[in-house]
Amino acid sequence: MSQINTKLLERLSNDFAQLFETKYDYNVVVKVGNQNFNLHSLVLYQRSSFFRKELSTATKKNNIIEIILTDTSVEAFKVLIKYIYTGTVTFEEVEPSSIFDLLVPSSKLGLIDLVEYIQSYLIDNKASWLRLKFTQVYSISFQDNNFKALQTFCTDILAKHPNLVFDSDDFSSVQENALITLLKRDDLQIEESEIWDKII
Repeated sequence: MSQINTKLLERLSNDFAQLFETKYDYNVVVKVGNQNFNLHSLVLYQRSSFFRKELSTATKKNNIIEIILTDTSVEAFKVLIKYIYTGTVTFEEVEPSSIFDLLVPSSKLGLIDLVEYIQSYLIDNKASWLRLKFTQVYSISFQDNNFKALQTFCTDILAKHPNLVFDSDDFSSVQENALITLLKRDDLQIEESEIWDKII
């Protein structure tokens, strides 16, 4: 991409950021926790499959559509709505746990490009944190089919070190499909009898 095109895209991104900040002519209120976000249906509809579905069935009250978003923190939504409006996200100086916490709400909102970027960023830049929080990462990665990169990352580690899960205090909370994927591996380095002892 040429330098001119990059500058034009930056300008476009900044224009949409300004639209979000000024709230000019907003027609949607999204409630997240105890905070309201004044937004624009056109932007939400175009950028998010979740909002596309919500907006197509919503009814207006005084020309405003109200959407209540549950299971998403205000902090996460601030990052996600900035991404929806500007197409940008930055993770420098952001804690890995905060980045990881964006995965589920990103997927819920249908922001698949962002989900893929987050997974790639974590694997490429925060692999040591992923290993440190392995049981949590492993369990959550199998709750959503959009987390394939993390699933592969985790099962590759587990093939060599299966006791990370089997000896974990959180073993009983591991998703069934995560265990099935692991057990199907030909390169799993644990005796079958040990597996059955843990499962039964």
